[in-house]
Amino acid sequence: MALNFLKPTYSVESVYDLSVAELKAQGIKAVLTDLDNTLLAWNNPDGTPELHQWLSELKSAGIEVVVVSNNTWDRVEKAVSDLDVEYTAWSLKPLPRGILKVLKQNQWQKDEVLMVGDQMLTDVWAAHLAGVPSVLVKQLIESDMWQTWLNRSLEKLAKKIIYRKNETLIWHKSFADAVKAKEINGN
Repeated sequence: MALNFLKPTYSVESVYDLSVAELKAQGIKAVLTDLDNTLLAWNNPDGTPELHQWLSELKSAGIEVVVVSNNTWDRVEKAVSDLDVEYTAWSLKPLPRGILKVLKQNQWQKDEVLMVGDQMLTDVWAAHLAGVPSVLVKQLIESDMWQTWLNRSLEKLAKKIIYRKNETLIWHKSFADAVKAKEINGN
């Protein structure tokens, strides 16, 4: 299939749909996540109560959350300073270097992590290049940082090509539903 490298392994509506029980059932030890419009709305640096609750639940269960961002070190450090999560910046996604760096530092296997993000051209592609499963989520808010408009435009075109026949991008309400759909459909 054309552009297969942009097709996510799974798709869920939100990062918050990745529950502890569902992650543990799949043997996931860590969630690697994009920052802007995935974990935090780019214009809301404090996050939401739902975000803090989700992070607390994962931490209590021993599941690590690591931000893998293309932003500067200063920007990412400032954004995650109250979240108690690891991070790496200047990841240069879609290059896999940020993901591979985190895997090596923590000695995680590729099947023990998920890379979660709201963009196919950066997050999903980087996950494929790193050999880790990807989870595409809906962007938290419709507006983006100005640098992202080109990616969003190209992504719309890519979605039309990837999902043009009988297949559609389905947003699942839970990770378990996304896993089940992949098992049934085989893709």
